[in-house]
Amino acid sequence: MNYYSVANPIYDSVFKFLMEDERIAKTVLSALLKKEIVSVEMRRHEHPNVTRDNISMFRIDFAARVKEDDGSVRLILIELQKTWLDTETLRFRRYLAAQYNAEENMVKECDVQKYAVPMVAVYLLGHRVGNINKSVVYVDHKTLDYDGNEVENGMKDPFISSLTHDSIIVQIPLLHGKINNRLEKVLSVFDQSQRDVKNQQIVCLDAEEYNDDPDMMHLIHRLGMAAMTAEVRQEMNDEDEYYSAIEARDTQVMKQNKIISEQKTQISEQKTQISEQKTQISEQKTQISEQKTQISEQKTQIKAMVRMMLDNGLTVDAIASATGLSVDKVNSYSKD
Repeated sequence: MNYYSVANPIYDSVFKFLMEDERIAKTVLSALLKKEIVSVEMRRHEHPNVTRDNISMFRIDFAARVKEDDGSVRLILIELQKTWLDTETLRFRRYLAAQYNAEENMVKECDVQKYAVPMVAVYLLGHRVGNINKSVVYVDHKTLDYDGNEVENGMKDPFISSLTHDSIIVQIPLLHGKINNRLEKVLSVFDQSQRDVKNQQIVCLDAEEYNDDPDMMHLIHRLGMAAMTAEVRQEMNDEDEYYSAIEARDTQVMKQNKIISEQKTQISEQKTQISEQKTQISEQKTQISEQKTQISEQKTQIKAMVRMMLDNGLTVDAIASATGLSVDKVNSYSKD
């Protein structure tokens, strides 16, 4: 079996190098959108939150002219975002909002009103989303009437198109297994189960899957060029270094969180013990109070008995002998 050993497109530097090629951009975006891409223009690419120890999200913007099923061609904006960390997905909405408001992403209607260009957001995620078990998920927003019926007429109006955007979610960890359609074939180059066992910067692709596909062979050739380009290789090394730092940081945070959790558990257990001790003390106080009440009742009964014996003519000495009380105690009860 023959394999092509090429650069791993999961790296931002390789992904950028790949998508800068217009033919490849058309191949990838056409497969994702399931439509023919007439033309495509890369507008920008960036790490929106770059710091020396955090490059967790990468974004590329495309303006594409797409052929619809009825033969018409329309302009759409494609926001392609890739991230490894699930915490970064919360940032996506902010960047999408910025894109809606950008002047360059507006189209003029009748020289009066400007509307946002229809947008499709594509998320290449290095992590899974909840319990979704599909590698690719399409989130299509529909327009409904009051009764919940879908409205179809007039939906291509630029005002409607500018109100919302559709999304495509690709879960990279689930990209493995047999190739069943065009999109799976294109995305198969991202399959991380094909990484070289000795070098994660390289993926080994089965030649038989691609030899009969000129567009995919062009894509794979481009990945081969990336592997041989010194600048791209250096950027991959930088990414490995950065992500190692992030992983080390996250590991340390997890350890600290574990320690804090254990301390909270200990504090909770101590609070429980203190609460139990307070309960015991309260019960003991109740018992003492009950004992005092019993003693008080016993004294009252003894006093009554002594008085009754005195009333019956018994002497103090006789009462003391009969009850076991001292003479002084009998005298004190007789005076109360």
